Amino acid sequence: MLSPLPADVKILDIGCGAGMQTIHLAKICGNCHITAVDVYQPYLDSLMEKAVAEGVADRISTVCTSMEDLPFGANEFDIIWSEGAIFVMGFEKGLDYWKHFLKEGGFMALTEAAWFTESPSEEVFQFWNECYPDIATIPQNENRIEAAGYTIIDQFKVPASAWWDDYYVPLEKRLDSIEDKFKGNTEAESIIEFSRKEIELFRQYSNEYGYVFFVFQKE
Repeated sequence: MLSPLPADVKILDIGCGAGMQTIHLAKICGNCHITAVDVYQPYLDSLMEKAVAEGVADRISTVCTSMEDLPFGANEFDIIWSEGAIFVMGFEKGLDYWKHFLKEGGFMALTEAAWFTESPSEEVFQFWNECYPDIATIPQNENRIEAAGYTIIDQFKVPASAWWDDYYVPLEKRLDSIEDKFKGNTEAESIIEFSRKEIELFRQYSNEYGYVFFVFQKE
C-alpha cells in the first residue's frame, strides 16, 4: 500500500515496545533505516539484541523518549509506523503532532482500537468507557484522519487470532503462574482481576471491537 517510496526509506516506529514489528519491517525492507522509539530502555535493549541475532541491526537505531516529545526535525521521515500505541497520547493529538515529522506525501500506518458496531453490548461498552473513553467506530476514526490533513489509503481489522496468539494466551499463562504468589497484595490482585476481565470480554465480544490498521498519506 505504501508506494512509491524513495530508495533509502526512513521509518519512525513510535511506541515500538520490544520490537517484534520493528524486526519484521527491517527484514522486508532492505533499503530502509528504522528509528525505533519507546520510553522504556529495557525494551529497546531487547530489540537491539534481537536485531543483532536476526542480522538487521545495521538498519535499526533506537531512541528512548516520549512519543509526545520527539527529538526529530520537521519532514524527516517517509513513514511513521505505530502499533497499539497512539492511544497513550490520544488519537487526534497524535495524528496532529506526528504529522510534523512526516515528509510531504509521506505515509502513516498505525493501529487503533475501534468499535465494529454502532451499538456495542452494555458490559463491554462500560469497560471501554472506563479505560479508553475515546474509542470510536471505524468511520469516526476515518473522519478524524481526514480532518487532520491525511488521505486514507486503506484500513483493515486486525484478526482476533493476533490478540490471542501474541497477547492474551501468553498473558493468561502468566497470570496463572503469578496469582498465588501475589495473594494478599491488593494492588497486584486488582491488576490480575482487571486483566482476566479484559480477556473474558474479548472472548465474548471480539465481534464488537478490536484493533484496526489504518494506512494513510500526508496531503
